[in-house]
Amino acid sequence: FPKLETEEKDEDTIYFSLIGRPNVGKSSLVNAILNEDRVIVSDVEGTTRDAIDTFIRKDEQDYVIIDTAGIRKRGKVYESTEKYSVLRAMRAIERSDVVLVVLDADTGIREQDKTIAGYAHDAGRAIVIVVNKWDTVKSSETAMKEFELKIREQFQFLDYAPIVFLSAKTKKRLQRLIPIVKLVSESHSKRVATNVLNDIMMDAIAMNPTPTVKGKRLKLLYTTQVGVKPPTFVIFVNDPEIVTF
Repeated sequence: FPKLETEEKDEDTIYFSLIGRPNVGKSSLVNAILNEDRVIVSDVEGTTRDAIDTFIRKDEQDYVIIDTAGIRKRGKVYESTEKYSVLRAMRAIERSDVVLVVLDADTGIREQDKTIAGYAHDAGRAIVIVVNKWDTVKSSETAMKEFELKIREQFQFLDYAPIVFLSAKTKKRLQRLIPIVKLVSESHSKRVATNVLNDIMMDAIAMNPTPTVKGKRLKLLYTTQVGVKPPTFVIFVNDPEIVTF
């Protein structure tokens, strides 16, 4: 079988991985997206041992889906094969443009979900929060809003990430996923003109003037974008020592 990860990444292809606790339905979701049983699915935790790459083309856009093994708590990683699986999952995050953080609607949000999401956030990847198994709960607009509020409360560091509720089993709302993956990928590689950035900065200073530290006022001189994936900005100031977090 061809090993896609040994090949050079195609800049026009969007690479996205699925991460989450064991048994949240990552492999089922991959199969649902592909509309075929490509990945082994089982109720037994830890069925997926390796990161698996699958090529797909939708609406004239190429994607590579990277399915990963479930990431357990550090204390629960027993076997050497499982340690390898976790390392491979972490490597899959590094290789991705977009990371889908998969939650289980049935079991709700766990502390480990936040830890796993943190890996993708710290790696600077574009993120989509996917609530799978939505068919197993009383699905209504009210229930969805309540669950979304819980996510926003528990994942405050991911306030930029869109949330998709779906069911890999019934394929309900599945059609919303790929367009959102494409949207966040485009946002992740977006460039903003320097004049626009500086206008935004001046407006921000007008609304919230910079502080004075030890008698010296912080001056923000100008800002420019220096990178994408994630969009990265540098602000030039009169004295970096008086810039607080």
